[in-house]
Amino acid sequence: MTTIPKSVFTFLKKLKQNNSREWMDEHRKEYQSNESILKQFYSDVEAALNVTDEISKRKVFRINRDIRFSKNKTPYNVHRSVSFSRAGAHRRGSYYLRIEPGNSRMAGGFFGPEPADLLRIRKEFEIDASEIRAILNQSEFQQAFGGFNQEYAVKTAPKGFSKEDSNIDLIRLKNYVVSHSFTDKEVLAPDFKKNLIHHYLLLRPYFDYMSSVLTTDLNGVSLLED
Repeated sequence: MTTIPKSVFTFLKKLKQNNSREWMDEHRKEYQSNESILKQFYSDVEAALNVTDEISKRKVFRINRDIRFSKNKTPYNVHRSVSFSRAGAHRRGSYYLRIEPGNSRMAGGFFGPEPADLLRIRKEFEIDASEIRAILNQSEFQQAFGGFNQEYAVKTAPKGFSKEDSNIDLIRLKNYVVSHSFTDKEVLAPDFKKNLIHHYLLLRPYFDYMSSVLTTDLNGVSLLED
């Protein structure tokens, strides 16, 4: 079983203190060694997800930052992250992992959904939010994730929706993502992959529900071709 060694955190901590191209050039071999270990870990996670799901794409995010429109001109991210996209039009949602000293977490859901998908989700919650609330309030789900990330939302109500709607707390969101944080000790533990997969599996009722919503119209008729 692949584990994440302490060297990954050690490197990221040093990078945070010395975030420059010159420093990275001097420590390129250390970076590449850790990347090799992480990529094997990602591969093992993908294989574990494929036992109960089907993953179509694994995306390892670049360590280089896009600084074109940022006031922060440091060239590198001080975390490593990866996402796993589910396969097929009938499977919606993606899994995410971020490795960072003191700020590691997994997440899952729908970040920046397409306008049509976002409208469909909001319309579903406007009509009936009982199913999504039952999922969010399920004890193990609630304990692991709490609820949707509230960071990205419109101030009052999206166009075409009432700010007085009883489900406006859900409708006003721009993303439908939940997350769970891990301590450094948990990330470095031998059972981290097992712990991570456990939290990914907790997302499945949510993913299954949202997949049903996003592949049907408001009358529940499938939008997928037979």
